[in-house]
Amino acid sequence: MLSGLAKRIFIGVLILLIMPVFVWFIDWTWTPNEDNPILKPLFWMTETASSPWGAITSVVLALWFVWRLRLTFKLGALLIAILAVTIVGGQGVKSAIKETMEEPRPFVLWMENEFQLDDNAFYALPRKERARIVEQHLKGEERVPPWLSKHWERETGYSFPSGHTLFTATWALLGIGMLLPRRRYISAVVLMVWAITVAGSRLLLGMHWPEDLIVSVLLSGLFAFLASWAAEYWVFSPRQVAVNLAEKCEE
Repeated sequence: MLSGLAKRIFIGVLILLIMPVFVWFIDWTWTPNEDNPILKPLFWMTETASSPWGAITSVVLALWFVWRLRLTFKLGALLIAILAVTIVGGQGVKSAIKETMEEPRPFVLWMENEFQLDDNAFYALPRKERARIVEQHLKGEERVPPWLSKHWERETGYSFPSGHTLFTATWALLGIGMLLPRRRYISAVVLMVWAITVAGSRLLLGMHWPEDLIVSVLLSGLFAFLASWAAEYWVFSPRQVAVNLAEKCEE
């Protein structure tokens, strides 16, 4: 069972790594491109993993997992607890790494080159002051649309690793670990496409480097494997499945 789970997660991780590894390999460099027609749709996609919408996304996905897996209330509540610990714990680890590595975001270094902004001094300021500086420098800047400038004002933290990618990749790999073996193929595929799209949006919106995405995917593989293993033991074990069926028959 564990070997099959590990294999599924491993393949899922490899699929999620294709795009960021390719971008890293070709040494792609981000620059603002206000004429790119896919930027706004990508922004809407990235918002599904941004605060506060990410919390709503998590609730919807957790309930979706319970519904698609046809779980009873008790087992559903247990699965939701496992999913919540995984997602929240992953974000906690991400935050700790960010504060340790202190990697500037691509748009911050771009502003450093364009407006002689010192990135060390920028990150030494409180977040509200960082947001104010971004607003001041980009007011009237034609290369950066206002909606993207507002997004940057809200996201003035460090770059490495990508919290959005970790969030979506973890959900996608949870789908690979739990939904795929139970023939919920469409749900698993949609989650993977969503994760890849959000990861791509983080690059094109100037928020992350390819290395940020790569490490986030690797971390998500670890978290998703542990969560899926816990679910197999506590929720999907033969004994729990039997209890689940018995309770459904009583209903």
